[in-house]
Formats: sequence, structure tokens, C-alpha cells
Amino acid sequence: MVDACPLRRLGEPEDVTTLDHQFGDRMIKGDCNICVFKSFNGLVAISSLISFLSAMALGYLYLFPRFQLVKRSSYGIPDSNVSNGTCNVFEGSWIYDKNYPLYDASKCPFVERGFNCLANGRKDGDYAKWRWKPKNCDIPRFNARIILEKFRGKRVVFVGDSLSRTQWESLICLLMTGVEDKNTVYEVKGHKITKNIRFLGVLFSSFNLRIDFYRSVFLVQHGTAPRLAPKWVKTALRLDKLDDISHEWIDSDVLIFNSGHWWTKSRLFHEMRCYFQVGNSLNLAMPVISGFKRALETWASWAETMINTNRTRVFFRTFESTHWSGKKWNTCKVTQRPWSKTNGRERSSVSEIIIKVVKKMRIPVTLMHVTPMCAFRSDGHVGRWSDNPNVPDCSHWCLPGVPDTWNEILLSLLL
Repeated sequence: MVDACPLRRLGEPEDVTTLDHQFGDRMIKGDCNICVFKSFNGLVAISSLISFLSAMALGYLYLFPRFQLVKRSSYGIPDSNVSNGTCNVFEGSWIYDKNYPLYDASKCPFVERGFNCLANGRKDGDYAKWRWKPKNCDIPRFNARIILEKFRGKRVVFVGDSLSRTQWESLICLLMTGVEDKNTVYEVKGHKITKNIRFLGVLFSSFNLRIDFYRSVFLVQHGTAPRLAPKWVKTALRLDKLDDISHEWIDSDVLIFNSGHWWTKSRLFHEMRCYFQVGNSLNLAMPVISGFKRALETWASWAETMINTNRTRVFFRTFESTHWSGKKWNTCKVTQRPWSKTNGRERSSVSEIIIKVVKKMRIPVTLMHVTPMCAFRSDGHVGRWSDNPNVPDCSHWCLPGVPDTWNEILLSLLL
């Protein structure tokens, strides 16, 4: 289940302020005078009146459920005010908004060149002007300065593949809009943002805020094949052992995971000649999806044992929809506008496994189920506007763009 989000109820003004968080029905007091009608016509009239008023009251309660009055929280983001059930922030639609994007990628040194589509020649910048609108609530307006103050002294860690790195870059660029002296924000080891480096960490020195990224595309250990493995097996995934850098993830206040894009038959078995290992046994027949489930269960067991949830808030983002097409799924057609329908991309076997595993966990983990919302965004991919235009890309996203929305939701859930 996705946590209840601190969002504003539809139709409620943004400036609502009150010290009362409690639900309360209006009590109308007054004297009730009982009139006795002796005539039959009088009884009929009052019965009709009572029936009419009852119907009106029931209709009112149906159309206008009770409102919860809320104050603005000290984070600058309203508390949740959905009184009947929770607001699922991942159900909604994309709305064109001229106030977007929230930053200029060319002015953010932490956006890698391959994701800066406008700088790489893309002309239709409207892909960066779509705002996610949940069905029954609103995502709070982003305020970098308030968020920086509330995250002072914290450590935020992203773990996963290149889609995780994209969200990491997005969050840094979003928060840099609230920093006056940009030189106070820097990579802690002086590294440039590259695709293959295993660790990148950016420090907002004025706020003592660290935002780190660890490249762990499988989450479990990837190494050499066992000694007696067939010659055509080059490497193996240890499905029962978490990545050997996992100890570096623990000391954090916010921990965001993702995985899935490398878990394909073509990439593992054909390109990498990589197969699955449990203990000392190599399994050459295990399907990829079964291997992913086993690896995720290993991750879940590690998280339950190693993470102190009194300090660390844990998130897992589901599979981000790609928009490859064609018989061999090798055609990349980037549209100018989002799709009006999901065209079947709202579901993913990888996401379904993530959801099932997380639901069974003994510690609280917040699912960021972005698969359906990303399914519409056929316009948001890098396409041919990367640092290598000869290789189309319908997996990664332009920045600014879709990953900014993931971070807006992440921050609203945190604050």
C-alpha cells in the first residue's frame, strides 16, 4: 500500500489555516417545537416534509463528505486532509502547466549531457511542461528553500540503475534552485557525472545535506562464474547475497531503491552470458523473472535485518515504463505529447513482483508505484537527443522531465 500523502483536498483553498486537526460535525442546537396535527392532511404534510428533508440530508452527505480542516505544516506542505480513505497520489493524469519546468538543465552541472535533451537539439520543449495531477488531491508546490532547511544535516541515498541516477540528478537540480551560491554544492570526491562509476555524492555544504547515488543495477552480487561452470558462462548473479557495497547504504535518513531494467533475457543470458547462482549451485534454467523475485527477497531480508526504520525511511520505486515498439522492441518513436491512454504499459511483471515482495515485509517500505503514470509519457524519453544520437533511447528520460515528478511525490510523502 502507498502511504497516505500530505496533499491538499480538491476545492479547498491553499491558505486554509487552523489549529484544529480533529474531525468535527457541526452541531446545530435549538428548541424543537412539536406540533400535533389533528387532521389527516396535516399528518400527511409533515410526513412528506420529513421525507423530503431526509432525502436532502442523505444527498448532501453523499455529495459533500466531511472535510478535515488542516493547518499548514511546519514543512510548508499541507497535511493530508482526505477524510474518507487515503489519496493515492499515483492515480491521476498529466496536465499542461506553463509554470514548468522547475529548473534549467543547462544551468545545473549535475545533469549528465545525455539527459539534457534541449541542449542536444530537441526543439519541442513542451515535454517538460506537464504536471502530474492526482485524481482526488494535489501535489504541493515545490519550494526548494523550505525543503533544504528541513533536510539540513540529513543524508539521502539512491540505489539502483541509471533510472535511479536520473532521479538523483533531478533532485539535486531541483534543490539547487534554492541555493544562492552554487559553488557550495559539489561532488564530494570531485568526480564528473558518468555512467559507470559506482558512487557519486553531492554535498550541499551550507545545509550539511548529502545526496548520494550507488550504482547497483541488480541489488545482488554480480561476479565471476563458479569454477566448474560451462565455458560459455562468463559471470553469475548471486541471488542469495546482496551487493557487497550494501553496508554503505545503511547510514542514511532516506533510502530509495529501484531495479528491473537490467533484468532481461537478452541482456543477461546473451550479452553478459550471466546466469543465476544460489549457494554453490549454478542454475542455467531459471527464468529471469524468477531470478528477479529471488534477488528481491534477498534484498527484503537484508532490509529487515540491517535497516533501522526508527531513523531511515525506505522507498522502492517500481518499474518505469519504456516506450520501445516494433516486432523486436527496437523502434523508438518519441511523440510530442503524452499518450491519451496507457496502451497496456500501465502494468509490468517486474512491478508486480516488487509490490508482492514489499507487501510481505516486516518493516515499513513505501512503494512508489510510478509504472501507470509513466505509461502515458511517450513524449518524455531521450530518443535521439542524447550524447549519442545514433543510438535511440526510449528507456531513459529527458531532464527536466518525468523524474522531477517522482521527486515532487517523494518529497510530499516525506514531509
